[in-house]
Amino acid sequence: MSKIFSRDSWSEIIEALSSNWFRTVLTAFGVLWGIFILVILLAAGNGLENGVKQGFAGMATNSMFMWSQTASKPYKGLPKGRRYSFKIGDVEAIKQNVPNLRFVSPRNQLGGFRGSNNVVRGLKTGAFNVYGDYPEIIQQQPMDITVGRFLNHSDIQEKRKVAIIGEGVKTTLYEREEEVIGSYIKINGVNFMVVGMYKKKSNGGGDAEEAQKEIYVPFSSFSQAFNRADNVGWMAITAEDGSSITNLKQQVFDVIKTRHSIHPEDDRAIGNFDLYQEFSKINGLFTALNFVAYFVGILVLLSGIIGISNIMLIVVKERTKEIGIRRALGATPWSIRTQILLESIFLTIISGMAGIALASAVLAIVNYSMEGMDTTDTMFLNPSVNIGVVMIALTILIISGLLAGLIPAQNAIRVKPVDALRTE
Repeated sequence: MSKIFSRDSWSEIIEALSSNWFRTVLTAFGVLWGIFILVILLAAGNGLENGVKQGFAGMATNSMFMWSQTASKPYKGLPKGRRYSFKIGDVEAIKQNVPNLRFVSPRNQLGGFRGSNNVVRGLKTGAFNVYGDYPEIIQQQPMDITVGRFLNHSDIQEKRKVAIIGEGVKTTLYEREEEVIGSYIKINGVNFMVVGMYKKKSNGGGDAEEAQKEIYVPFSSFSQAFNRADNVGWMAITAEDGSSITNLKQQVFDVIKTRHSIHPEDDRAIGNFDLYQEFSKINGLFTALNFVAYFVGILVLLSGIIGISNIMLIVVKERTKEIGIRRALGATPWSIRTQILLESIFLTIISGMAGIALASAVLAIVNYSMEGMDTTDTMFLNPSVNIGVVMIALTILIISGLLAGLIPAQNAIRVKPVDALRTE
């Protein structure tokens, strides 16, 4: 241990490595470049992951969306090909029979993008998606209320004709400085009072602008105003934390099939989009990207380590006479081995730390240039690595330094003093 912290030992290491500084710098560059590539690849993968997950911000990812389709099998005397609709009673049945569900939100929809003009205010008209919803929907899909309020259960119970509009609706139907809250809009001939305005975050898709052109009204007043009776267009269902909606959805389907006399094996009668399953695939993709980053980075780093090992072999060969003299003067094989290993580790760590510092500087410049930018469409945000990655990199460097110096150190202690002294 005293050998490691000896001033003479470190002076000797620096002198040995600086005797041919150009060769040392070229050798060190291999390790510098390897660790630089490793950190940059991991940071880029992290930045891509942050950007993609930004699109899911505020959204209950443990959710699925479900809608009715056509029965593809005859059952209980009912024919194949019949159509059916979800009912409001299905919502309560799902809540009672399927455990670990957080939200079951029925929804009806009117109009749509590029549809006919269905909303009128004064002389202005527009075609918008109009949703009949329950208050819980705001906890399942990301939405910021910028003015006023969102729907509440009193609106549902009292069938209030109130509406929450998007900022895109305001732009179409209102003047710039015109007051929105308390005004009325006419949806398919029925007046609704505006009580709130929202803004949705872009998810990088092509419909980002259309997401601001939606109108939300209470499910109950929607059903009454537009003659939907107790029909439900589709449902948004979210599982409790710790439970997977993917594992629970078959139980949900079974409840629907029982209530609507659908064949138990008819998998086409209910359509669904499993958001949790898709989100899990994305997480798996980024796990694979991190693996590739480590694999490529370590391979590049390995080439640098091989370069250091080769140089240390040359250094040992050049110092054969010196090693022989030290052995003749009583130096132990362990002290010789330690000296070579220290030189290898020192060169590896110094070059590796330089690579980490260079990568950190590049990432700082990238983050600085992205500061204040709208990154929702670029799907790239805050490329960085945490301290754990740096510690892993340092561990890799230390192990690599040991491996790089191991063969040269073994060669050094095989030098016999008599043979070394004969060497010219």
